[in-house]
Amino acid sequence: ATLCNDAKLAETEDGWKVEGDPTEGALVVAAEKAGFKYEELRSRYPRVDEIPFSSERKRMTTIHELEDGRRVALMKGAVEIVLERCNYVQVGDQVRELTHQEREKILKVNERFASDALRNLAFAYKRLEGEASRDEIERDMVFLGLMGMIDPPREEAIEAVKTCKKIGIKPIMITGDHKLTAVAVAKQMGIYEGGDDLVLTGGELEKISDEEFEKIVDKVTVYARVSPMHKLKIVRAWKKRGEVVAMTGDGVNDAPAVKQADIGVAMGRTGTEVTKEASDMILLDDNFATIIKAIELGRWIYDNIKKYLLYLLSCNMIEIVVLSIGALISIYLFREFALPLLPAHILYINLATDGLPALALGVSPSEPDVMERPPRDPRESIFSREVLPFMIVIPAVISPLLLLIYFTEYDVTGATRAVTLVFLTFVFIELVIALNCRSLRFSIFKAPPHKFLVLAVLWEAFLISFLINIPSIREAFRITLPTLSDLLLIAASCLLAFILCEVIKAYLVKRGGLSWEKLRPRIYQELSFLPRSPR
Repeated sequence: ATLCNDAKLAETEDGWKVEGDPTEGALVVAAEKAGFKYEELRSRYPRVDEIPFSSERKRMTTIHELEDGRRVALMKGAVEIVLERCNYVQVGDQVRELTHQEREKILKVNERFASDALRNLAFAYKRLEGEASRDEIERDMVFLGLMGMIDPPREEAIEAVKTCKKIGIKPIMITGDHKLTAVAVAKQMGIYEGGDDLVLTGGELEKISDEEFEKIVDKVTVYARVSPMHKLKIVRAWKKRGEVVAMTGDGVNDAPAVKQADIGVAMGRTGTEVTKEASDMILLDDNFATIIKAIELGRWIYDNIKKYLLYLLSCNMIEIVVLSIGALISIYLFREFALPLLPAHILYINLATDGLPALALGVSPSEPDVMERPPRDPRESIFSREVLPFMIVIPAVISPLLLLIYFTEYDVTGATRAVTLVFLTFVFIELVIALNCRSLRFSIFKAPPHKFLVLAVLWEAFLISFLINIPSIREAFRITLPTLSDLLLIAASCLLAFILCEVIKAYLVKRGGLSWEKLRPRIYQELSFLPRSPR
């Protein structure tokens, strides 16, 4: 266990740390605790050759030189694989032929350990005489025994699996471990729940045609004793069903499946450089729960992009409608070209009023249901069914309101007062819309504006109130001081905009526009490293 091993122990300020594969590290730690110093043994019996481990071979063999100059081959690997290569067994100080009954007994012990979620490795050796081929070296081995180790799932990993299922992501376990070990761990994780859930081994997967496999792939939740080519077959089967697939991997042979997946995820600590290059995302801590955190962060960012764009586009659409239609109507009614908003007003609105609130929306906290929604359809436009009603209804209502204010005041009190009212009303309506864009799903009373958004809106309200009290600014903007009746009109318009936004949200929820059934796309992630890295 110590010599046929590449792991090392390193002492750091925080204690001892394993360098290399965690499974091999566990063997070195066990040997150290038993009193066997791995550095001393490796120095005393140097390695002279190696037949490396691979997921196809499921075993590793190293050749060491003894103190008397003779050589010995040491093997470790999957119990059933190592047992196939053994014809003898070590019993105390004696070596005798391995009987059929003993083989059956070893396999039963292996199954019992595996049922307890233990990952089992078998060990064997062979004294070498003269030169031999690799196949000859790994033949007629002497069985030494087997060792079981447990890698208990982290609590956050179990919670992450629950979150996956809640939001419509289907986690799949793909492992090289024994079938019983995989099922036991999958039950602990909540991945395998019995019933319609199926379990397939690599051997069983090879016997199924691609067409037959595509019909049952959605029912298989655990794959055991698989090779990298099996992973590739699994990814392709899911993609043929039109699903979005994420595949994790760490070894060189995992690179094709990671590359084939829509989202390739590599391990940052134990992953090879080849797999990292083939991946789209690297987990620096090799923790499954980090993937869920990344999903949450991605949804959060995407939601804020929609809020930011909705706020700017809807307000700019109002500007375009008011300016274009206002100018055309003024020519028809008053026989002159008159703009409801002057260039200085538009510049102020775009640079000042739109700026800080839009930036504040870009850093809004996540929605209360960010990890309760199903995944969005990857073909869905950013102008989704929750964005379009705002972009259509708000300009459709606010634009006529501003035009009505403009032409009513223009006819009664003149152009300056009309422009003043339109400008100030539009500025404060924009601020109300910004407050409501904090959430496109929830009422402002359930998802209140965050601190930065409130500060941005208060600052903009204070700034415009301060500027219009400076005579030179009023002259430059060609506006007048608003009267009490003007302020009441502005407040009433803002209240209308507020109610309008709340009604749109209530309508979307009541209509079921945000329901699971209408939004749920068939999107899944395949997570292959759960048995090895749920810690």
